[in-house]
This record gives sequence, structure tokens and C-alpha cells, in this order.
Amino acid sequence: MGTPAAEVRIDEALVRRLLHAQHADLAALPLTHVANGWDNVTFRLGEPLAVRAPRRAIGAPLILHERWLGALAPWLPLPTPFVVRSGAPTDFYPWPWSIVRWVDGETATADALAADEALRLAAFLKALHRPAPADAPNNPVRGVPLSVRAPAVEERLARLATETDAITPAVRAAWASALAAPPATSRLWLHGDLHTSNVLVRDGRLAAVVDWGDMCGGDPATDLAAFWMLFDAAPRDAGLKAYGVDAATRARACGWAISFGSVLLDTGRVDNPAYAAVGARTLARAAER
Repeated sequence: MGTPAAEVRIDEALVRRLLHAQHADLAALPLTHVANGWDNVTFRLGEPLAVRAPRRAIGAPLILHERWLGALAPWLPLPTPFVVRSGAPTDFYPWPWSIVRWVDGETATADALAADEALRLAAFLKALHRPAPADAPNNPVRGVPLSVRAPAVEERLARLATETDAITPAVRAAWASALAAPPATSRLWLHGDLHTSNVLVRDGRLAAVVDWGDMCGGDPATDLAAFWMLFDAAPRDAGLKAYGVDAATRARACGWAISFGSVLLDTGRVDNPAYAAVGARTLARAAER
């Protein structure tokens, strides 16, 4: 399976219509299509804003999750596209949508990070990973014990093992160690989907973290997997040390890196070679643990 098909076609005309109906004071601003993600379409709105609208029903609750970000953003040391205005379903568009702050940068999929940025990522995640309130979103596929994800991950690993050379004995050993590690004891705020397309870079430096639809309370190891997606061994180790991981959290984070890496490789082989390359690289790094 590659990028999921849109369930609603979202173009400039539809976004203009939504703006006129619900935020008329912004409706005359220039609109520029930026990206089609798996769940949302993003248009830049003027200079300081962007419109995010779900393209699939599964994205609708995720848009609502992003409205928590305004409460978290003040203590985060990197810019985020927090919600500044909310949009409601209409008779011509079925789901909630948002107007968010625009943040500049190129995705880390295309623009590599300098090695010392691992320390800035550690500082960002330490600031984010605070205890989540009882009513913070749950997420059935992020922040959960790895045992919950094991059937889906192992099915994908088995398939990739027959179709690629990425699933080595070292990858399988790292995955086994992750499953055997003691579980998390705290439910902390997470980004939940911290892969390379959701990390923005300028001139090799962290610029922003975007796409917060999977934010939830759960195991911080889910986010710490980003160190394997973004950095080679030496800066990865420095970043994890600066964050303060223990052995169990590191093992689980490596397991989450295998989960993310296998998804990126598997789906990217269909229609996104850049994702496939990130996935293969992540799995190779996970083999190093």
C-alpha cells in the first residue's frame, strides 16, 4: 500500500469556499498548495498562516487533536503550527478543519541535519515530554506498548524480508530486545509521528516540528525513534544521552524506529522513493542499536 487515496478532493476553490463561509476576513489572502499528506491537505494562507483540512475521514479526529498544541507550544523550544482559528463541517465539506500558524523550512527527508542538532532535538523532546493530563488523546497505534503493535510490525518485517535485504538478523535482534524491554511507567505528551517529513530544517538546523495530528499521551520511546531516522550513531548517542534515556527506553525507542522504518520502506517502495530510502536507512541504523 502506498499513499492512501483522498476521500474528498480538496482544491483552492473548496478552501476559498470554506474561508468565505467561516473566516471571511481571511478569504482574500493568497492561497498556495503546499502538500498532500496521508491524512491532510495543507495550503499556505497569506504569509503567516496555513489551512489544514482532512482528505480522509480518519484525519478528522486528528485535526481535533492538534487543537491541544496551543497549550503546549509556549514551553517548546522550536516553532510549531499551532491552531489560531478552527473550522467546522459544512454541507459541502464533511469534517473539521483548521487555520494554523505557518512555519518555514524544508522537510528533513530532503535536507539533512547537522550532527550537533541531535542535542537540540533532545532539548525539544525533554520540553515536550511532560505528564499528559487524563483527558489528553489516546492513540491506538502510537505511544502504546510495542506488544500492541507487534502483529502488524512482524507481518511487515516478514514481507520485507522476502522482498528486500533490509531485514537482517541484527534488525530482528533489535526488535526482539525492544519487545523484551520493560514497559513505560509514565504517560507523557508525545508528538506521535516524528518522522522526517514532520521535522523542518533550514541550512542543516532544526526549524520546526509540524503535523501534530497523532499527538497523544503515552510512551516517550515513540518520539525518541526520531534519533534513528535523523542521525548516525555518534550524534544519535549524544542526543539520547542528553535526553537522559535509560536502557529500557532506548531499547523500546529502537523498536519504534524499526516500526517507523518498516512502514516508510514498505509504503515508499510503492510511490515515494524518498520515504523508502529513509526507511531503509532507519532500519540499518536500528541494527546498530
